[in-house]
Amino acid sequence: MAVDTSSPQTIADALDRVGYLADEGLATAAFLALQLERPLFCEGEPGVGKTSLALALAQELGGELVRLQCYEGIDSTQALYDWDFPRQLLHLRAAEASGITDPAATEASLYDRRFLLARPVLRALETSTAEHRSVLLVDEIDRADDEFEAFLLEVLSDFAVTIPELGTVRAQVPPVVIITSNRTRDVHDALKRRCLYHWMDHPGREREIAILRRRVPGLSEALAAQVADAVARLRGLGLLKPPGVAESLDWARCLQALGAVDLTPELATASLGAVAKYREDLEAITAHGVANLVPG
Repeated sequence: MAVDTSSPQTIADALDRVGYLADEGLATAAFLALQLERPLFCEGEPGVGKTSLALALAQELGGELVRLQCYEGIDSTQALYDWDFPRQLLHLRAAEASGITDPAATEASLYDRRFLLARPVLRALETSTAEHRSVLLVDEIDRADDEFEAFLLEVLSDFAVTIPELGTVRAQVPPVVIITSNRTRDVHDALKRRCLYHWMDHPGREREIAILRRRVPGLSEALAAQVADAVARLRGLGLLKPPGVAESLDWARCLQALGAVDLTPELATASLGAVAKYREDLEAITAHGVANLVPG
């Protein structure tokens, strides 16, 4: 069944069906990215739902989610394509064994499409169709270097890749592109200009409660509210790694596994590792007083 993408509200409804609760701003940004066929650059603290947005869109659009995880030193080969050298070598040996002696024909046969390994960007271009648009997730672009940004900008301008031995591969329909950044460094303006931009902040209290109850089956409204309130207080302590929605969900699941009915200081202390991932943060929370997170 085709997904209705005719308005921000229908996008919000579609995301809601797969458990992703988008606010009006994010739903509008996703709607515009789909309508204008522009990449959506999502920036924000870790754990606020940037990556989950791409997964939810892929589920609703019925296309493949293709993830390109960025890291320091990544280059175009890891993003575009590579040749399967072991298979080429086997093919070469088989050609020699069968008595083929034409060097030009042998060389040409080595660069057949069957020996091409499609990396994430090329795979997204090849698999995106009008019926099932692929979603290309370029995750944590801030971890990559300037040269990779320039390469990505060129590819996203045309949604096409030129392979010298085979020619140009162009997407039938541009994939939906979600680019995420945790803002560990500034991304160049040239890349941002190519994209629509959306800053993703931590959700408000009511939306976080709704997310917790949606994603953690059986969680009571009272406990969800206590977790949301405690996490909001943690975010105000200036921690090295303030907890995001992902940590809120982990904490709620831990408390549920412990059989919690209410979030008590004792249960909070026992399960604090679900929301605090640095020793310095644990020390800061202890100094603040765990009881202050869950006032009665």
